[in-house]
Amino acid sequence: QVQLVESGGGLVQAGGSLRLSCVISGNSFSINRVGWYHSVPGWQRELVATITSGGSTDYADSVKGRFTGTRDSAKNTWYLQMNSLKPEDTGVYYCAADYGLGFPKGYWGQGTPVTVSS
Repeated sequence: QVQLVESGGGLVQAGGSLRLSCVISGNSFSINRVGWYHSVPGWQRELVATITSGGSTDYADSVKGRFTGTRDSAKNTWYLQMNSLKPEDTGVYYCAADYGLGFPKGYWGQGTPVTVSS
């Protein structure tokens, strides 16, 4: 029923920017928060940004000052603006929707890959 679709990933040079999008369908009314996760093989998955239904945000130290999470309620779309990208930002980015029970019991998208070249 609930479906998340990420897009916007791609190849970019270090210092460049990308904007990731997460469109949520099925139930966009009771979302508690949306998280953006960074996944790299061999490293623990990292929650890099959260956007609450109220519009507040929080960021991991690794991306603070560079990434910005926003939402467009009319489009049921949640964004991650990624600026000043670094090679270590390379990986697959997933959005996850928390409906009040935490991300583990929420819904996840398929991910969108990001490659930052040096």
